[in-house]
Parts: sequence; C-alpha cells; structure tokens
Amino acid sequence: MSNVYDTLYERGYIKQLTHEEEIRKILDTEKVTFYIGFDPTADSLHIGHFIAMMFMAHMQRAGHRPIALVGGGTAMIGDPSGKTDMRKMLTKEEIDYNISCIKSQLSKLIDFSDGKAILENNADWLLNLNYVEFIRDIGVHFSVNRMLTAECFKQRLEKGLSFLEFNYMLMQGYDFLVLNQKYGCTMQLGGDDQWSNIIAGMELIRRKESKSSYGMTCALLTNSEGKKMGKTENGALWLDADKTSPYDFYQYWRNVADSDVKQCLSLLTFVPMDEVRRLSALKDEKINEAKKVLAFEVTKLIHGEEEAIKAQTAAEALFGGGANMSTVPKVSIPLDMKSVGLMDILVYTKVVPSKAEARRLIEQGGLTVNGRKIEDKNETLLDSDFKDASVLIKKGKKKYYSLIIE
Repeated sequence: MSNVYDTLYERGYIKQLTHEEEIRKILDTEKVTFYIGFDPTADSLHIGHFIAMMFMAHMQRAGHRPIALVGGGTAMIGDPSGKTDMRKMLTKEEIDYNISCIKSQLSKLIDFSDGKAILENNADWLLNLNYVEFIRDIGVHFSVNRMLTAECFKQRLEKGLSFLEFNYMLMQGYDFLVLNQKYGCTMQLGGDDQWSNIIAGMELIRRKESKSSYGMTCALLTNSEGKKMGKTENGALWLDADKTSPYDFYQYWRNVADSDVKQCLSLLTFVPMDEVRRLSALKDEKINEAKKVLAFEVTKLIHGEEEAIKAQTAAEALFGGGANMSTVPKVSIPLDMKSVGLMDILVYTKVVPSKAEARRLIEQGGLTVNGRKIEDKNETLLDSDFKDASVLIKKGKKKYYSLIIE
C-alpha cells in the first residue's frame, strides 16, 4: 500500500490538515476509513464536487476505504458555508431522487463493490433524533462563542443567520461521531470551506469517545485569478450529460487559460506528474497539446472514453473546417418555430440565456449560421438554411450547435 499523502501533496490537493506528521504516518501504515460529504440539493454533481471525487479516488487507489456521505438530513436545513443566502428547502422525495443520481456519478470513480466503499445517508440518523436528547448529549459540547468565530457563520451574520442553519455545525459534527462509532471512521476530508465543521466533528469525537481523529481539506477549484472555475454562461458545469453535454464539457477544458493547465491536469486527471510538468511547460501554440490532453482525460473520467472520443472528433472536425454534424451537440425546435426570429430560437434552445445576450452576441459579430455572419438582430432562418436537414450555429469562436426541426 503506497503512501497517498505524497501523491496528494505533489498534485496540490492538500490545503489544510490537522496533524501533518500523524496523518502522513497513519496513511503509510494503516488502512484508514475516511469520509467526504456530498450535498444532495441537485440531481447532479458539478465540477466543484469533482475535486472531492478525485481526492476520494486517490485515497481508495492507495488502499483506504471511503465513505461517501450524502446529506439527506442536513440538506433539509442547508449548509451556510460559503453562502450569503439561506438555501431553498427540499422535500424528502426530491432529496432521495437526487441521492440516487449522485451515487451513479460517484460510481464512475469510486468502487462500491464488496464493501470497498460505503454510501451513507445522514437522514438515517438525523431525522429521528429526539431534539432534547440531542441538545443535551451533543449540544453541550459546542461553544457558541467559538462557533461564531467560524468563517461559515461570520459571512452570514451580516445578512442574518437563522437558528435552523446555526444547527448545521452540530449536525455535521454528529455525522463524524456516528461514522466513527459505526465504521471506525477516523478522518474527514472536504473542501476548504468545510474546515470549521471538520474541526467541530473532531472535537466532538475527542470529548465523547476520547479518541483521536483527523481532518484534511482540499483546495477549491479556482483559476489563476482566484475566481471559481466551472461557471459557464448557462450556469454550473454539471457532470450530468443532460445538463452539460459531453461536447460542451470537453470544450470547457479545451479552452481554459494557459496558466490554469497545470493545476487542472494535476487535480482533475490521473496523468502522471512527470507528464503533467512536461505538458504544462509547453509555450504559445504548443500549450494546446496540453489542453487537448486535459479535455480528453477529464471528459473520459466523467462521460466515458467513447463520449470523449466523440467530443474530441467533433472539435477537431469543426476547427479543421470539415464539420462532422453527427458529433455536434444538437438542439431542436418545433416546426411552427421555424419562421420566428433567430433571437427567439437561440433563447428557446438555450444556446443563449436571454434575448439581451442574443442581441449582444449579434452586435459583437459573434454569431454565424452555416458560416454566414448574422448582423441583423431581427434575422429569421431561411428554408435554404435547412438544406442539409440541420443548421450549424456557431456562437463565439468555439461553440457549435446543430439545430434541427422536430
């Protein structure tokens, strides 16, 4: 069993950790059971969760046992960490559906067979708690003064923090305690915004069980300017192919800034670090070789090799001038929309999020139809545009869509 600590450190995952030397030693000498929490507030994970999935996958590959904890109970409250507003509350049915989707996505990187990994839902122990007993047995170990110094609460105090959300830290700390008692889980991993919650859980285990536990956080996915990556004009970069097509997913990574290539190859792929360093050292036009590797490898992990090849083929065909329409993402309109304004069609098919965005795109010369630049915001499609049964729409420099009539 190799020491995964060195791998995680070299690839840039580790942001903060509680006991560096102890963690390094136990990861080298023991089979550690650890957990990472996933918030089931949507029916798909997004690219922000992908680092946590990779963090977990590296640990499992080194022989350690992951617990993927979905927050079916805590999702009914909402985690205030990194948020400025209270989250929308979901029904139990919505949460259960989301959890089933999330497990399917986790399974692309994590092996759940034969107990090699465990999926737990904290609703199993949180929803039936007796509140008085919980406050007496668990709440007594939490200092309100100390909780108020946590970054996750400080950000919300200015706009108003509900008592409902204030309970979140107690619940997450209790999760760690339950997993420690049930599975011998001694380590919690998570994004750096979870640091305060991780510490709270460790402290609870120390007080209740007189045992040591550990925590590590990973860097959040940000670009070289410190801004979160994974945001597109249509929202988050989802792992679900129905929300973000494999082609759009591929293109996102194909178009990252040169300065972000090394970080993305290190955190989001299993490409060996010697090759990461070689690729990220390429300059000028040659850096595109690295971006192609990045886009292909990330797309392969999430959507499979076949879809990655399709996306790569589509991109190369389009940029090479020989468009293969079968591999371009398809959007469709009903027959009765054929003669409406092009801007309305763009909004209907979600090529752009609004008519204002469509107007801006046209005014800036960023829209073409079958190679014809659109300059009039009142343009409509012609019958001749559909001569090949579909219309090739190009948005900006590198976004292509095949428009068909249903």
